[in-house]
Amino acid sequence: MALIVQKYGGTSVGSIERIKNVAARVADYHRRGHKLVVVVSAMSGVTDQLINMAKEITPLPSERELDLLLATGEQQAIALTAIALQAIGVPAIALTGAQAGIVTDGVHTKARIRNVTPKKVHELLNSGHVVIVAGFQGETPEGDVTTLGRGGSDLTAVALAAALKADLCQIYTDVDGVYTADPRIVPNAKKLDEISYDEMLELASLGAKVMQSRSVEFAKKFGVVFEVRSSFNDNPGTIVKEETKSMEAVVVRGVALDKKQAKVTIVGVPDKPGVAARIFKALADAAINVDMIVQNVSHGAPQPTTDISFTIEKADLPKAQKVITTLKQELGFAELIATENIGKLSIVGVGMKSHTGVAAKMFEALARIGVNIDMISTSEIKISVVIDAAKAEQAAREVHAAFIG
Repeated sequence: MALIVQKYGGTSVGSIERIKNVAARVADYHRRGHKLVVVVSAMSGVTDQLINMAKEITPLPSERELDLLLATGEQQAIALTAIALQAIGVPAIALTGAQAGIVTDGVHTKARIRNVTPKKVHELLNSGHVVIVAGFQGETPEGDVTTLGRGGSDLTAVALAAALKADLCQIYTDVDGVYTADPRIVPNAKKLDEISYDEMLELASLGAKVMQSRSVEFAKKFGVVFEVRSSFNDNPGTIVKEETKSMEAVVVRGVALDKKQAKVTIVGVPDKPGVAARIFKALADAAINVDMIVQNVSHGAPQPTTDISFTIEKADLPKAQKVITTLKQELGFAELIATENIGKLSIVGVGMKSHTGVAAKMFEALARIGVNIDMISTSEIKISVVIDAAKAEQAAREVHAAFIG
């Protein structure tokens, strides 16, 4: 008998029929004597629908009230899942994130988990219940409902697996596991049997849609080995775990494409100490995550100026423009330029640490199809480039062919 945490994404519970299928799968594990905590996302499309409703009222709704609204999507799904289990004779009970003991900070729409105290979950498991927990949400110490950002149900599952010292954590999704690229963009992408935390973290943060990056970070920190697998079949999935020596033999593990990024350029910024700090502190205070940053060579006299470009999530662009515009008088920059027509293409692999010529090979592949590079960012195990969105998918296929086949 094992304690298992399972997470089902929005597509897995996207209809009543699919909820019944999830209930049947959970019931099978329960009949085998396992203790089960099942984390459920909102039904596919519900979160977007709720956001659109709020934005029909105002373009920038209050984030506190938005969290309160969005949390109802998961609550609907957990109630229906519990009802489906009860209907087939399985004792099940649904809990909100707060009821499951998930305590967060007060950053609405992107809250971070402070601690998990799953006393009630333990009590219900010991009394023979399957515990259905709302993913994506928690509660501040003051009692405000918060959400954990897109894909936050993954984080809920991993955090509960760590807190409960679960024997197994399974992330059920609509694909068979982690692929070398998005199969919808690269048809010959291959499924991976295993991948390291670091590689998965990079792929998740670079646009691979399988896992939320913070959930992988949390899993690495607390040593939670988890499996990404399909809720539509019984095929083995991809195991995500600590890096092993054999993993370094593969130079590039995967290719990721993120088309949900925007690029912001601040033109004519005074090139003097403290200016960049002022810009990025203001963005940080607004909870806007900045990814790639490029500063051009300064020019002009007597007071030289420079241009600063950076990328952010597309959803944060209106808020970022508002924040930077308020700094114009203080900093005296010339112009603010923003574009959403970009794609961030990345290659990832722990093998890059011990192989040379990887960047040159990637750039040659892009050059072959006439793709120009706007920005470049590297780490020990990844190379990312910002390119024109119109050519991004073709570029992903070309780079995948160059490294993986």
